[in-house]
Amino acid sequence: MQSVAVSALASWNLDPRVIGLLVLIGFVYVRGWMRGRRILRVPYQVERLSAFLAGLALIFLASESPLDSFDSLFLSAHMTQHLLLMMIAPPLILLGEPMLPLLRGLPKSWVKEGLGPFLTWAPLRGSFGWLTSPLVTWSIFAVSTVGWHLPLFYELALRSPSWHAVQHATFFWTGILFWWPIVRPAPVRYRWPLWVGIPYLLTSDFINTAISAFYIFSDRVLYPTYEAVRMSGLSAREDQTIAGALMWVPGSVVYLLPAVGIAMKLLSTSRRSRVMPVPVKPAQRMYGPSLMKRLALPKWRRVAQVVMLLTAVAVMADGFFGPQVTPVNVAGVLPWIHWRALSVFALLLVGNLFCMACPFTLVRDMGRVVFPAQLRWPRALRNKWLSASLLLLYLWAYEAFGLWDSPWLTAWLIAGYFVAALVVDGLFRGASFCKYVCPIGQFHFVTSLVSPREVRVRREATCQSCQTYDCIRGNERARGCELYLFQPKKESNLDCTFCLDCVNACPHDNVSLVSIAPARTLTGDPYRSSIGRLSKRADLAALALVVIFGAFVNAAGMVSPVMMWEHGWHARLGLHAMPFIVAAFVIAGLLIAPGVALAVCDRISRAGSGATKRFIFALVPVGVAMWAAHLLYHIVTSG
Repeated sequence: MQSVAVSALASWNLDPRVIGLLVLIGFVYVRGWMRGRRILRVPYQVERLSAFLAGLALIFLASESPLDSFDSLFLSAHMTQHLLLMMIAPPLILLGEPMLPLLRGLPKSWVKEGLGPFLTWAPLRGSFGWLTSPLVTWSIFAVSTVGWHLPLFYELALRSPSWHAVQHATFFWTGILFWWPIVRPAPVRYRWPLWVGIPYLLTSDFINTAISAFYIFSDRVLYPTYEAVRMSGLSAREDQTIAGALMWVPGSVVYLLPAVGIAMKLLSTSRRSRVMPVPVKPAQRMYGPSLMKRLALPKWRRVAQVVMLLTAVAVMADGFFGPQVTPVNVAGVLPWIHWRALSVFALLLVGNLFCMACPFTLVRDMGRVVFPAQLRWPRALRNKWLSASLLLLYLWAYEAFGLWDSPWLTAWLIAGYFVAALVVDGLFRGASFCKYVCPIGQFHFVTSLVSPREVRVRREATCQSCQTYDCIRGNERARGCELYLFQPKKESNLDCTFCLDCVNACPHDNVSLVSIAPARTLTGDPYRSSIGRLSKRADLAALALVVIFGAFVNAAGMVSPVMMWEHGWHARLGLHAMPFIVAAFVIAGLLIAPGVALAVCDRISRAGSGATKRFIFALVPVGVAMWAAHLLYHIVTSG
């Protein structure tokens, strides 16, 4: 049994016909894209190229990867294939606007003499217009989705490779037709109004929800084949529940976000001619500068950092040399239960207090006696892509390695953090580690967008008359802001470590910790010092997505079927790789699906408008609420 599973894990179909066809289509598209770019100079061409090639890559992943070997053993694996072929790959293909690039990529004689007369044939154009109308595409998609999931036809596809291929081809091409009225690729004219897309998507989500709920709440196994080929401790009924959850959550996100994008587009169009009133900021209750001066004194911050440093040393010592039993080891309890929960609650009550007392920056500051930090951070890395990737890697490693259950690995993680902070900020000027690298800091930056406190100026008129700008340049009293946040133009807590150096350096006592309405900064899109506008920052939007959906992935790891799935595979197969695969598929499903849906949403609201990025930040309170509820559960039950 183990050898069969090992073979499945290592099995790649690599059918030369499928690979050859995908490579050929990709080559023709790239050739046509390059020709069109030289001739027309059409904007957003790189995004279209990336979307189309990503769609081809996902088709390859669904049909040729080990995922295809699992589809006859696990319904959840088969459902992942369906998600890729029906909801992810088709809109990516259409976002690439494939018609013109594919035609340009073919030999001109073929297009002019062969395809040209055929494509301009009036009956064909009329038939295509009828076929891509919303009522027809919705009906075809609904019949295909419901029909192939009926036990009779699903079992037929499981037993016959030929019908299996027909099933997947049907899912993909009906997906292309379904997403055509939503994405609306050029150069076809569309006669139906935009608002039709809202009921179109909502009713499709109803069908998706009904099927997935039937999987989850059914008291019997719907497809007997999966019960006959059990190869792990995970029962066919539990596998069916996981399949329903995979279909329900990412599938609903893919349907609902574009519907929201259509609503945003319609509302913005109807209000375009109106004169919008200038928003008035709510009254701010300010703490006295004398209190803030006391809080900003370096000695009090150093006291907090020293306490945190001693705590980190104790955690590492117990993790390395103490009993490797999580409940009785400080490294197994303090970082994963108490610190995580307390840091989130501090963010919700005050702001980013952990960064203010961060022990890693204390070690960095001490290390600067030896390391002069003369280099500038590379321009190509002055964004959040690296830190977002590291945060995603951390979330994956948390599930794959079971970090919460390994004091030894936890101790190594903390030690690695100290080394990274010392090396990065020992070589590069400013707070490069905090701003561009630290995944914990980035998590706190995004979460602090809903904090009720913000470090900002008290009176804007005072800053207009200031000539020294000590808040960012520093003076003899304080070094100024290392993250280059110019206080008069600072908005929100993004990139703010609450070091309060700007408070101490301001000669006018004009910078303080003020009270604001939680998440107020998410209601607008002002220019933010050192950040710019959120609607222009795809890297910050990606970071926010990781934080938001990471909350749901992390909470999903506590669900009984998921835990049994991981432990069952590990116990039966003895493969340390299986938890990696499980965690990778769960995270990828919850991140790729919303990403594609948001790309469609951005297309609907017109590319480049930034509406999608702003909408992502509107979801931040939802993600923070899930993190808070999850961690509150842990800290309460740990008692």
